[in-house]
Amino acid sequence: MSSKAATHNLTKHWQEIDALHHIHPFTDTAALNKKGVRVIVKADGINLWDSEGHKLIDGMSGLWCVNVGYGRTELAEAAYEAMKTLPYYNSFFQTTNPYVTELAAKIASLLPAGLSRIVFANSGSEANDTALKLIRYYWNLQGKPQKKIHISREYAYHGVTMAAASLSGLTPMHPQFDLPLAGFEKVPTVYWYGLGEGKDPNAYGLEVARKLEEKILELGPDRVASFSAEPIHGAGGLMFPPDSYWPEIQRICRKYDVLLHIDEVITGFGRTGEWFGSQTFGIAPDVMTMAKGISSGYQPISAVALGPRMGDAIATSNEELVHGFTWSGHPVACAVSLKNLEIIEREKLVDRVRDDIGPYFQAKIRELQSHPLVGEVRGKGLLGAIELVKDKTKRTFFDRDMDVGTQCRNHCFANGLVMRAIRDTMVLAPPMIVKREEVDEIVRIARRCFDLTAKDLGLPTG
Repeated sequence: MSSKAATHNLTKHWQEIDALHHIHPFTDTAALNKKGVRVIVKADGINLWDSEGHKLIDGMSGLWCVNVGYGRTELAEAAYEAMKTLPYYNSFFQTTNPYVTELAAKIASLLPAGLSRIVFANSGSEANDTALKLIRYYWNLQGKPQKKIHISREYAYHGVTMAAASLSGLTPMHPQFDLPLAGFEKVPTVYWYGLGEGKDPNAYGLEVARKLEEKILELGPDRVASFSAEPIHGAGGLMFPPDSYWPEIQRICRKYDVLLHIDEVITGFGRTGEWFGSQTFGIAPDVMTMAKGISSGYQPISAVALGPRMGDAIATSNEELVHGFTWSGHPVACAVSLKNLEIIEREKLVDRVRDDIGPYFQAKIRELQSHPLVGEVRGKGLLGAIELVKDKTKRTFFDRDMDVGTQCRNHCFANGLVMRAIRDTMVLAPPMIVKREEVDEIVRIARRCFDLTAKDLGLPTG
C-alpha cells in the first residue's frame, strides 16, 4: 500500500470513530458525520497540517488564543518540568503552590491599576460565570441583596455555561437550553456599520451608550448589579466602539453604582497592542475576566481579576468563599502560563503588535476594501474584520439564509487559510509572531476567496 493510501485510510479511520463517539461544539453533528471531519495532526509557527498533508495558515490563532504561535519548545519543557515536580495539587485546604502564586502576582503586575486579586478557573466561560457569582456575593456583603440583575449587550459572547450563555447576546445560543435565565437583561450594542448608517460615529457611540442608562432607570438602579461587555466584540462580529462610547459607559456605571465587568477573554495579553483591551480604550473595570492568551492555548486556564472594591470586600469577609474548581490554579497550567508571559515580554510581542506588525496588518487588510464584495474593513492590533455585502454603495446586506460567510469560509479552508465567518463578516486574528510576508499571503488568499465567493453569487470579482 502506498504512503498516500495509508494516510488516507488512517484519516478515514479517525473520521469513522469520531463520528461514532465525538459530539463537537457548535456543530451540526449529523451534517459533519456525513461529510467527514477534518483531522489536524501538526502545527508549527502560524501553520497547521491536516492528516492528508494539506497545509493551512491559521489566521485565527486557534480560537483567538495561540498568541505566541505553535511549536514553542519552551512551553512544552515548562509543562514537563512541572509534571515531574508537581503534576497536581489543589488550592483548597489552605494550600498553594509556587506556580499559581507566582502567576497571580505576575498577572496582577500587568493588569490596569487597582486590579490585584486573582481567582483562577479553566475557561473563559467559567471565568465569566465566576465573575457573576462574585458580583452577587459582593452586593450581598454590602447589604444590598436586591442588586441581582446583570446587563449585557446584544451580539455579546461571554461563554456557554448556563449563566455565561444567559449573559451572551447571541440569541441562537438560547432556545435549545431554555435560556436566558431570569435576571439577565440586554441593551443594544455599538455596531456603527450595520446599525449607525448616516450617523456621526461619536454621536452614535453616545446614543448607544445612553441606552444603558435608560435600561438601568427602567429596571431600577437599586436592582442592577453589573454591566458586562467585551472591550471589542469578538465572536459577535468583531465590532469596534467609537471613541465616545467607553467614557460614557463608565460615567453611567459610576452614577448608578453598577459594577463594570470587562470580558478580556479575547482581547487580553497583547491582541490589541496593549496587554489588555481595557488599556487600549481607557477602561477601569471593577472586575475583569481573561483566558486564551494567558497560556497561548497550550493549557486550559482562565482567571478573574478583582479591583479594590470587590477584592477587599471578599478578602476581608471573614467567611469561607464557597466557590472553586478541582483544577483552579493547576500547577502545570500555571507553569506554562508563566513561561508564556515570559516569552511575550522577552520578545516584546505586545510592543510589536502596537508598533510594527499590528499597523502593517491593519494597512494590508484595508487593501481588501477595494473588493466589490467588501462593505467595511475594521480592526485593531491583530484583530481584523471584513464585512461582505451585496451592494457596498447602497450598504445592502445579503439575506441571512444565503449564508455567504460560510461559503467564503469554505473557500478559505480549501485554499489554505483558516478565516472565521461570523454571519457574513470574515474575521482574522493571527498569532502575534506572524511575519509581514505571512500577512501578505493571508491577504492574497483572502482576496482570491472573495473572488470565488463573488463568482458563486454571480457578482463582480475584484
